Amino acid sequence: MAYDKFSTLVSTAIPLQVENVDTDQIIPARFLKAVERKGFGDNLFRDWRYDRQNQPKPDFVLNNPTYSGKILIAGKNFGSGSSREHAAWALYDYGFRVVVSSFFADIFKNNALNNGLLPVVVTPGFLQKLLDTVEQNPGAEFKVDLATQSIVNLTSGESETFDINPYKKHCLINGLDDIDYLVSLKDEITEFEKSKQ
Repeated sequence: MAYDKFSTLVSTAIPLQVENVDTDQIIPARFLKAVERKGFGDNLFRDWRYDRQNQPKPDFVLNNPTYSGKILIAGKNFGSGSSREHAAWALYDYGFRVVVSSFFADIFKNNALNNGLLPVVVTPGFLQKLLDTVEQNPGAEFKVDLATQSIVNLTSGESETFDINPYKKHCLINGLDDIDYLVSLKDEITEFEKSKQ
């Protein structure tokens, strides 16, 4: 399944100033039964967003209309716990295209990259500045440029660069998953096979 091509994103952000968010908090296990990747956004952070009567909890940031955007700025150690790919599906399906943290669990980070979601690792100090900016000005915008591997706080002008696997960068820029990438090489593979005959 191909994803939206990612080059540059300018967006407001939602601050989730919580550390050690695990994949069961991102998408609780009872919602993993679906086989398609659609609809998981409805249950993103389900137990934090809704009470037992399925009423939105007003104190949770995703229920606060003050905040919006395609960037989630989270605390340290985001995506720990089980290896469920559904966590990345839920974030993408909800509308996020970038998650920023000072540390991601490796499996979550790879799942995100495989599913069109860009995990941006920044220093703890820069992360706190981003969170402070959003909380002081919910309309503040941030620019994430995948080509230059940079994130810019457009309010302060401060920026940092981030690392990304070159292959995954290519896939995100071109909107490809691993299967799409192999299909894109079909002509080259065919020519290679012919040359070996």
